[in-house]
Amino acid sequence: MPPAALSSKPEFPWWLAAAAVLALAAALAIASSDLYAEVFATVAKGIGITIFVTAVAFALASALGLGIALMALSGSQWLRQIARFYVEIIRGVPILVLLFWIAFAGAPAFVAAWNALTAPLQSAGLMGELLVRDISLLWRAIMALTIGYSAFISEVFRAGIQSVEKGQIEAAKALGLSRAQRFRLIVFPQAIRMILPPLGNDFVAMVKDSSLVSVLGVADITQIGKVYAAGSFRFFETYSIVAYIYLILTVGLSLALRALEQRLRRQHGE
Repeated sequence: MPPAALSSKPEFPWWLAAAAVLALAAALAIASSDLYAEVFATVAKGIGITIFVTAVAFALASALGLGIALMALSGSQWLRQIARFYVEIIRGVPILVLLFWIAFAGAPAFVAAWNALTAPLQSAGLMGELLVRDISLLWRAIMALTIGYSAFISEVFRAGIQSVEKGQIEAAKALGLSRAQRFRLIVFPQAIRMILPPLGNDFVAMVKDSSLVSVLGVADITQIGKVYAAGSFRFFETYSIVAYIYLILTVGLSLALRALEQRLRRQHGE
């Protein structure tokens, strides 16, 4: 049978069935065991922080990434080179290293620069001095994820924008649309279909990478699990529950994003 014939019939998602069985087994263990129930109740307290960090960092990274992508596609050589420099440098640094740098080097440097710029206002009593401790570790972690992911997201936006046929852009120019109008009315609505799948993958990846904020003591799922395991010595039970919660979050998001992608395709007759 030719490969085309094999791929024409959709396969049963056995991987999803296996994952559902695994999730059900974990849920039964939580429901029937006081120990697992206690671990779950404790670790679940960090879900709110995990979602908050991911949502805020992803929104900021998307906005920054779009700006970098527009710079990379601009008519100015300087803007294009600055965008390329930013993308290559940030993508070459591991997220964990970037997290440490922003938390313990970038934040103090920013505070020093801010105080130097606002020294006249501080002397006049119009504003107080900014201290490093005024920038919480939570927001330092969010900024690290924002900067780290913005470089990858900018490439997603750039590729999506470049996928739009140039003929449509030229037609919009002929109609007298401004650059902003062309982007808002012509380019972006078409590019979003190409952008959404990889952007969704980046969002799911950020959910997992948000666990790195635990190294700064931010009370997310991983940090709470680490503290609980260290105090109770229940490492297997604790980290099994931590993995279970992340699995529910990431697989659930992946399925939701896939359903949204298929819906968009049906709407456009693809």
